[in-house]
Amino acid sequence: MSFVDPILVARGARDLVLLPHMANRHGLIAGATGTGKTVTLQGLAEQFSLRGVPVFLADVKGDLSGMAVPGSPTTKIQERLRELRLEAFTFGGCPVTFWDVFGEKGHPVRTTISEMGPLLLAGLLQLNETQAGVLNLVFKVADEEGLLLLDLKDLRAMLKHVGENAASFTTDYGNISAASIGAIQRNLLTLEQQGAEAFFGEPALNLDDLLQTDSQGRGCVNILAADKLMSAPKVYATFLLWLLSELFENLPEAGDLPKPKLVFFFDEAHLLFSDAPPALLEKIEQVVRLIRSKGIGVYFVSQNPRDIPDNVLGQLGHRIQHALRAFTPRDQQAVRAAADTFRSNPAIDTETALTELGVGEALVSMLDERGQPTVVERAYICPPRGQIGPITEAQRAGLMRSSLVHGVYEQTIDRESAYEKLKGAATQASASAPSSAPGGFWGGLFGGVSAPSPVSRPARPAGRQPESLVNAMAKSAVRTIGSTLGREIIRGVLGSFLGGGRRRR
Repeated sequence: MSFVDPILVARGARDLVLLPHMANRHGLIAGATGTGKTVTLQGLAEQFSLRGVPVFLADVKGDLSGMAVPGSPTTKIQERLRELRLEAFTFGGCPVTFWDVFGEKGHPVRTTISEMGPLLLAGLLQLNETQAGVLNLVFKVADEEGLLLLDLKDLRAMLKHVGENAASFTTDYGNISAASIGAIQRNLLTLEQQGAEAFFGEPALNLDDLLQTDSQGRGCVNILAADKLMSAPKVYATFLLWLLSELFENLPEAGDLPKPKLVFFFDEAHLLFSDAPPALLEKIEQVVRLIRSKGIGVYFVSQNPRDIPDNVLGQLGHRIQHALRAFTPRDQQAVRAAADTFRSNPAIDTETALTELGVGEALVSMLDERGQPTVVERAYICPPRGQIGPITEAQRAGLMRSSLVHGVYEQTIDRESAYEKLKGAATQASASAPSSAPGGFWGGLFGGVSAPSPVSRPARPAGRQPESLVNAMAKSAVRTIGSTLGREIIRGVLGSFLGGGRRRR
């Protein structure tokens, strides 16, 4: 195994370093608001980038874009550099790619309904067990009938199709409740109002675009603009979990590497676990446990270690704990619990130190060469090399125009899928039976929920497409079209209640 320079994380009584060949053992950055978690995250991301490791992170507060440009020697930074005796420190920016589900502050990022799968969608829609079972059935019928589920209108059409023909599916699948179909439709409407419609469609994200390095060998830092996305926390958490599961599903086994293939920072991690059903929690734990074998390091960022389930927390070998507040009995209990997660150091009263830490100061424990946690130490975090705080909108726009993926995801594609096929079948049936009951395919039992209007669909681009768009469409189609029988729609590791992996062609 070739040697990669350790990352100097903090300096106290001694240097506290993160060994790159241990970086896929996952980690935790925790602390109360205003204690320095975001700056710690930025510093780590920059150091991974310098060592050629691509990074993905969500910019929840809108101030991580500054790492794209060099920082400046402010009074506070200079003082910290003197305290830590960092004479060789230099300022510098990172190669950055901006992403945004809404396509406003970054390149659009999408997936298809099929790739998301029924389990994640059930969590996103906050369905109960019965409703989730109906949604799983809808996906199964779509598989068997060769109907692609690409965007929300496809899913709506498929729900109507299953509802209208519920009697024909009863023998194979059991009763299909009209109330469950209606509840799913209503929850889809709520999801659309939160802006989730922009997330589903094509071209879908190509994971290779997250694994880029620049001409200098530095890893690209992929920054997801999440300040607006955080207004819909379920969408935010589900999106990041979907991305993590896609990386797990698609990357080959890597074993022990000198450095990770990608480091993934999951900010506001408590949103991932709050109110998650047991089936989903089990899948999350499985992905976190196994994804390190793919060369992926996952770092959860949260206010308190108690936000993370014990089965996941036990897999986070690297710990950076900023100050916690202890104003109430519940806070004091949380401080004791956080102190107990560290390997004790006789020289430090960990519980007391947690309430005394200053801004930019933390309790740190990293994995050593043997993979064992070091004893906890109190230290100051090294400052980042990039700008602390956001860049201007003009700077962001310029970086987006020069991005390697500029123009690839900006134009949507709307190819024939479940909506078009089912609508066509309804039109044919209506033409062959003009005296049928009012409402036709879209009426009947589910006539109370209006069908999406084809007028509102984005028009398909006319004429020959630019090569980048054609390539994006082809890659998206390969990921979405069926299995060896050419019919079953592919699923990711979180795409099935039964835990079935993605079928290969």
